[in-house]
Amino acid sequence: MLTNALGMIFCSSKAASLNELTSIRAVGSVPFGARYRLIDFALSAFVNSGISKVGLITKYNYKSLADHIGSGAAWDLDRKNGGITMITPYSSSEIGVYKDRIDALGGALDYLVHAKEDYVVISDSNVVTSFWIEDLVEEHINSGAQITVAYKKDIESNSYISINDGKASAFNYEAVSGEKNGYLETFVISRELLINLVKEASTHNYTDLIVDIFHRKAVSLDIRCFEVKEYAKMVNNVHDFFEANMDLLSKNVRSDLFKMVTPVYTKLRDEMPTKYGFDAKVENSLIAEGCVIEGEVKNSIIFRGVKIGKGARVENCIVMQSGVIGENAQLDYIVADKNVVFGDGIALMGSRSFPIVIGKNFTV
Repeated sequence: MLTNALGMIFCSSKAASLNELTSIRAVGSVPFGARYRLIDFALSAFVNSGISKVGLITKYNYKSLADHIGSGAAWDLDRKNGGITMITPYSSSEIGVYKDRIDALGGALDYLVHAKEDYVVISDSNVVTSFWIEDLVEEHINSGAQITVAYKKDIESNSYISINDGKASAFNYEAVSGEKNGYLETFVISRELLINLVKEASTHNYTDLIVDIFHRKAVSLDIRCFEVKEYAKMVNNVHDFFEANMDLLSKNVRSDLFKMVTPVYTKLRDEMPTKYGFDAKVENSLIAEGCVIEGEVKNSIIFRGVKIGKGARVENCIVMQSGVIGENAQLDYIVADKNVVFGDGIALMGSRSFPIVIGKNFTV
């Protein structure tokens, strides 16, 4: 177990474009998979590998995130030594609302300087995976690399890595030469080197971690690559979010993500069991507790406390907490945020490529 590494998570992914889902919340606190938040995967991966000190780098709209995280008890991080630290804008007198990742790390320099751990593992909150962080750090130490980045083959990502004999030779926003080694926004580095790189980048007014450090220094630094074999999905837009949720309907994906040895922790809520009416029909769906299902549900993700009226048909949908679908409503390829109400007889249809997103507290 890792005792000499701390974790840091970017909670407001610059690349994530989730429309109405992130207008009132950070990417990390976007609900996912009927009962989780996106940040639960990175946070749980750290905890499962023994990392007990985690800094959450926030930018804006982090009230929902702070409410979800609380004291960190759900992840066993409510500690006097270590635990969770929220690193907010203006944490440093020299850094306000940051422009990019290097600015954000500049605002976290005090946190890094006062830490005792030798290594830092940095991840993003828009990555759905549960690989062993411990394996990443151990390979980093054993190889003698200065930086080790995690990647997965053949996935859509914000940037792609050109790999030569296990080393990163370039980082590009588009896959080149037939390679599609998607960078998983996760890497490990020594704390001292990270501090020096951030300070150096700041003196040159560099802001982009990928372009200005990884790509610019791919030749001068020893940057190694760690392949993730487990399921992994980058959530950068509504389509990615929809597909990642739908992937959970696969038994193989669920088995890969939610292993006994790498559980995904989240804030618990006590709810009554879901009630199913005599005419209810449910097929290939995930339904959380506290719901009342009287209509038909197919290929859908239904969060806590959702009510689906008689004669309603909900197919290929994501309906978040406390949503209400009226009687005889027909929904297909819809992503409904919390507390959305669909009136009786409403018919609304999107498509797999362009699911319709309904914002929180909206009535249709």
